[in-house]
Amino acid sequence: MGGAGEVALAVLVAVAGCAQWLTGMGFALIAAPALVLLLGPADGVLLANCGAGLVSCAGLAGGRQRVRLRAMLPFVGASVCTVPVGTWAAARLPEPVLMIVLGAIVCLAVALVARGLRLPALGGTGGAVAAGGAGGFMNAAAGVGGPPMSLYGVNAGWTMREFVPNAQFYGVVVNAVSVASGGLPALDRTTWWTAAGALTAGALVGRALAGRVPDRGLRGLILGLALVGGCVAVAKGLWGL
Repeated sequence: MGGAGEVALAVLVAVAGCAQWLTGMGFALIAAPALVLLLGPADGVLLANCGAGLVSCAGLAGGRQRVRLRAMLPFVGASVCTVPVGTWAAARLPEPVLMIVLGAIVCLAVALVARGLRLPALGGTGGAVAAGGAGGFMNAAAGVGGPPMSLYGVNAGWTMREFVPNAQFYGVVVNAVSVASGGLPALDRTTWWTAAGALTAGALVGRALAGRVPDRGLRGLILGLALVGGCVAVAKGLWGL
């Protein structure tokens, strides 16, 4: 990766890390499509898993008392079960096809989250299992496991204060399992240090901004960036067919 690529990676990871801290999700929605373009499908997804998991772990340290374990255990349990299926699918699809699938998943997820889709079927334990299973598969295959969590939280009627620590709890578990299933990305030392420094900077900015940024404006920015990234990934995949 050249100098321009390293700069793009740093900016991307910093912005995504900031969003993850503020909202409990968003790292993969913002970063995964572009990381796939920069690093390839396998390493891009795995780096998105690593980044989202680390920021979630740091954020959870201050909000673990607000985690709703009774609601989250079925969700997280189902996610863990479907991670290996997502890893298997990602390893067997040709790169252009995977690019199209990843981009389409992100675009669809953005559309559903933007509409605030409410589904009665997502209520209760059955809804938690269904949404969690989808999230685990998407996280391992595409690095994007947040939208099912977002839909689950919307249907549960959680406020942002309630949603963030629960999303962080989910992010810690599902990303740890995804990395354990897929392995660490094969990056050189410079890229690792660039990503780590940018992630730390983004998380610190997110911590400083917490409570100061209107939820609505932040949500619109995250979804807009994610949509652009998803469309670019689809276009690149179609070009490579």
